[in-house]
Amino acid sequence: MTSSELASKIDHTLLKPEATSAEVDQIVAEAIQYRFASVCVAPIWVSTVARQLSGTGILTCAVAAFPHGTGKPTVKAIEACSCVKDGAQEIDIVAHLPHLARQDFGAVKAELTEVVRACRAVRSDVLVKVIVESAYLLSLGEAAGEKSIEIACRAVRESGCDFIKTSTGFHPAGGASIQAVQLMKKYADGIAVKASGGIRDLPTAMAMLSAGADRLGLSSSVNIVEAVSLERACG
Repeated sequence: MTSSELASKIDHTLLKPEATSAEVDQIVAEAIQYRFASVCVAPIWVSTVARQLSGTGILTCAVAAFPHGTGKPTVKAIEACSCVKDGAQEIDIVAHLPHLARQDFGAVKAELTEVVRACRAVRSDVLVKVIVESAYLLSLGEAAGEKSIEIACRAVRESGCDFIKTSTGFHPAGGASIQAVQLMKKYADGIAVKASGGIRDLPTAMAMLSAGADRLGLSSSVNIVEAVSLERACG
């Protein structure tokens, strides 16, 4: 895989709460330089990023209900919808973790359906990714974790969302894992998979793609893409 091919699969991400406008400007400039798939930021930065990326072909991605996912569905839908109005073309929404842990398909689907309907009333082609904290789900036990991921994939698919995503990167249980990505791919049945959380080097990024990830959420994007170029130069 070339560096440009890898870059096209990366959501270049800045989600630390202390992020400054100068840091946001920097990741936008990096995304334009390296041609990342999107720039992923907190809602407060969406209008700024969307304006700077206008006409570049690089997408603006916003997180919603981040990082805990504990807001009411209506509040989540309002926040996500607001981001779309500000220019977000992609939304990464955090699902309510207790619904997933107890394998409550109906509750998960109902929440996500409310978010999707609100977003697509503003922009019909908005892409919605659902964060499920797979490391926590898998910590519940092998069988329970797999069943929770299976139910999550079904709810994501039937609610009309586009991606299932491993992690926020903020949960103490951990981030993305090969096991989680493989299980998501196993049950995806038409939805895509995004691996995010703790992917900080090229071998880990490539392992996630090999396991079935379609997109990567990274804050170390530049170093990882440049590592590809270095490897190819060293032959």
